[in-house]
Amino acid sequence: MARKVSYSKMFHDYLKGKVKLQTYQKIGITLLIFVIAGTFGWLYEFVFTFINEGCEKWYMQGGNILPWMNIYAFGALFVIPITYKFRRYPWVVFLLSAITTGTLELIAGWLVYTIGNGTRYWDYNNQPWNFGNIGGFVCLLSVTAFGLASLLLMYVVLPFCIHLSQKMSKRSFLTLSITLFSIIMIDELTNLTLKNLNLPTAMDFYQSIGWEYK
Repeated sequence: MARKVSYSKMFHDYLKGKVKLQTYQKIGITLLIFVIAGTFGWLYEFVFTFINEGCEKWYMQGGNILPWMNIYAFGALFVIPITYKFRRYPWVVFLLSAITTGTLELIAGWLVYTIGNGTRYWDYNNQPWNFGNIGGFVCLLSVTAFGLASLLLMYVVLPFCIHLSQKMSKRSFLTLSITLFSIIMIDELTNLTLKNLNLPTAMDFYQSIGWEYK
C-alpha cells in the first residue's frame, strides 16, 4: 500500500536529505523524469522558435511524432546527480546545471556538425540575443535558460515525482512510469529505424501535412 505523506513534509525531507527511496521508486522516478524533461524541452523549443521568429508563425520541433526531444531528457539525467547534493542551495544548482547543460549542448552540437558534415539542429549564429555565442552551438541565453529550467527540475518536477512514488502503490506507480516511457521509446526507436531504412519519418509526415521546421 502507498503511504500517505504530505507534500510539505516530503519536500522538507527532500531538502534535508531524509527521503529514503526503494529501488522501484528510483527506477520509476528516472523514467518519469526522462519523459517530462523531454516533453518540456519540446515545449521550450516550440515557444522559443515562435518568439525568435517574430511571433508570426509556429514551427514544428523535434523529429518524433510525439512532442518530445531526447537531448533535454538526457540533460535532465545529467543535471540531477550533479546538483542533487547541493539542492539546499539554489544558486549552486543554477550554476552547476548551467555549466553542465551548456557543455552538453556544445559537445552535442559540435558532434552533430562534425559527424554530419555541417549538419546543425540549432544555430545561435543567426539568432538575436546570442551574446557569448560559441560556434553557434551554445550562448549565454541558452545556458541561462537551461539553468532556470534546472531549478524547475530540482525544486518542482523531481519532488513531484518523489511524492507521486510515495502516494501511489508500487504497481500503479511502475505501471504509470513504464507505460509513459515505453510510448516515448517506441516513438523514438520507430523513427530511428525508419530513418536508417530511408523510409518516411515523423518529420516527413508533418511536412507532408504542411507543418514547417525551423
